[in-house]
Amino acid sequence: MPSRPDPKEIEAVLLGGEARYTRDEAVRLSGASPEFAARVWRALGFAARGDEAPAFTDSDVEALRITAGLLSSGLLDDDAAVRLARAMGQTMTRLAEWQTSILSTLSYAPEEEPDEKDLGSLVGLAGKLLPDVEKLLVHIWRRQLAASASRSLAVLGQKEDVSPNYFPLVVGFADLVSFTTLSRELDEVGLADVVEGFEATSADIVASSGGRVVKTLGDEILYVTDTPGQAAEIALQLADGVKTHVEVPDVRVGIAYGPVLAVLGDVFGTTVNRASRLTSFARPGTVLVDDALAALLKDESAYQVVAVRARHAHGLGQLQPYALRRSFEASAPQRG
Repeated sequence: MPSRPDPKEIEAVLLGGEARYTRDEAVRLSGASPEFAARVWRALGFAARGDEAPAFTDSDVEALRITAGLLSSGLLDDDAAVRLARAMGQTMTRLAEWQTSILSTLSYAPEEEPDEKDLGSLVGLAGKLLPDVEKLLVHIWRRQLAASASRSLAVLGQKEDVSPNYFPLVVGFADLVSFTTLSRELDEVGLADVVEGFEATSADIVASSGGRVVKTLGDEILYVTDTPGQAAEIALQLADGVKTHVEVPDVRVGIAYGPVLAVLGDVFGTTVNRASRLTSFARPGTVLVDDALAALLKDESAYQVVAVRARHAHGLGQLQPYALRRSFEASAPQRG
């Protein structure tokens, strides 16, 4: 019976060669200091390797050499380089896990034995896709970087009192209703289908209307938008559109407007907390907004905001929610 590939074989296929260098050899060839090399390796999210056994490939050495070159050129200091490494490491860890999950589904064939010649169907498929996926990855990253830089410049140009990490945004949460109950009723495969369907549909709705998904939490997504109109359209589409998928239960949405602290690809602050609490107050299939966003939307002819019962939110005090609806819907006040 052919054997499955071991980690060394996987590294050889995906990294373009076997591990040849010890840690000391890799550091010496790269021109980086041992202390800096250790910090970058940890920041990238890799486990510490022993001093004696060959554990580093030519591509590892080249990556470290490039990083050391950025330092020597003065483009980055040590702290900035480590922060960049941590950002890329954490992002790529999730991307790699996600891609492996997709490829495992494509390559899984329980009736077939793994092919030793192809190093197993998963590794073989990844190896064949790697050149094209690598080109796509760089292109998508450049595209996203251009969009992010444009947004940052636009924010900084609006007001003098904003900073690159602290500025006003519309923050939204979309939450699957009764997810805990659903998790008890479905098996693992069925639950995974629901979560993937929810995340895929939500991400498409957010992106198509100009928003950005910050993170997903299985039964919940956190997203941001730059304008009230975008926020309203996304929220209403999420409340209406996700439930058209029979596998997915109703969704409730809460959105708030105000300053946020943007750090490490995430957003923090009272505005985020307010949006989260509004989501917990919302009924299935409905959207609640805070008073700041309601004030910005009140003159929008396409939408209607109706005050509902005020609620107390722990740590935030009294909140006055508003139900968001399309203007052609019934205008009777909602009783919260």
